[in-house]
Amino acid sequence: MTEIIQAAQTYLLPTYARPNFVLERGEGVYLYDTTGRRYLDFVAGIAVNALGYGDAEVIETIVTQAKKLLHVSNLYHTEPSIALAKRLISLSPAFARVFFTNSGAEAVEAAIKLARKYAREQYGEGKTTFVAFENSFHGRTMGALALTAREKYRSPFMPLMPNVRFAAFNDANSLETAMGDDVCALIIEPVQGEGGLQVASNEFLNCCRTLCDKHQALLLADEIQCGLGRTGTLWAYEQTQIQPDLLTTAKPLAGGLPLGALLTTQAVANVIHPGDHGTTFGGGPLVTAVAEVVLRRISTPTFLAHIQAMSRYFEEALQRLALSKPAQIKELRGKGLMRGFQINGSAAIIREKAQDLGLLVATAGEDVIRLLPPLIIQPEQIDEALEKFQEIL
Repeated sequence: MTEIIQAAQTYLLPTYARPNFVLERGEGVYLYDTTGRRYLDFVAGIAVNALGYGDAEVIETIVTQAKKLLHVSNLYHTEPSIALAKRLISLSPAFARVFFTNSGAEAVEAAIKLARKYAREQYGEGKTTFVAFENSFHGRTMGALALTAREKYRSPFMPLMPNVRFAAFNDANSLETAMGDDVCALIIEPVQGEGGLQVASNEFLNCCRTLCDKHQALLLADEIQCGLGRTGTLWAYEQTQIQPDLLTTAKPLAGGLPLGALLTTQAVANVIHPGDHGTTFGGGPLVTAVAEVVLRRISTPTFLAHIQAMSRYFEEALQRLALSKPAQIKELRGKGLMRGFQINGSAAIIREKAQDLGLLVATAGEDVIRLLPPLIIQPEQIDEALEKFQEIL
């Protein structure tokens, strides 16, 4: 273990402050390090491992498809990518077309290009501004970073893509001030992930849709972290009355393999022609074969009902924890199985103490603990996590 950690410090670019253990394998909702120690995983690869670890159907699909075809590029048709696209659209009938990427950030980049091209073809030059929100996070590539509000992510890499305005989240007056006829698109996370697990109200999302219509701007739902069942429905926006024009998804889509997607209406898709955008690896046969399995599993009524039941159980357990620790817990945050709490103090310290007790959790800002268990979580595992928090707090 020590040798691996030392090698990482020698050879890897130091972009992460990793703990001093090395993960070796996973089973269900548990991870094991190289010493055999077990960790209850409430990070799930940052909302990626929806089906947990060692899922038999996922493994079988990987082996079967790997024996057939790994990669041929997007110059040619492959059956798995078309099957996945068909399933995505059949489950999301408001959308008509899909573009596959390697990551969520790349899906956002594709959306940026599509929104600007659509605005230019429909309304002429000058309609190039994006509106995003305070505490937003949309990725680390230069375009996605320009739509990400947190200064610590932005400032080392300035100047970023111009023509971006930020509004206060859940503040209709602030949004109305930020909007204008120069806006080509508004991007919003229905539940903010990195920004502290704030949930957009239905009224605010309706305001987003209304103002987009008023200013002839596209509404882009970033569901990279909150989508694909995480909040109890396939897409978080489905719990509201709005309909986005564009939607980005990624994290759990291929069960741990790298895959993102941009979904778009036909009206917006009509402006894209061969050569306007592309990707070498996005939507390859291996990852899309796995994603078709993951999407089929997550989207079943039985699986979604399980998520809804576990969400209620999780919420009630967190409420009991908050009531028992009023001096430490300031506010409960989140929705579905995307939960957390704001604390009086450092979230990083809580995360480190949780690791010591065999519980993996994430943070969202300086004072918010973020909890993203695999969607297969059971009540007894929620109880196990909350017992550890009782001890920590």
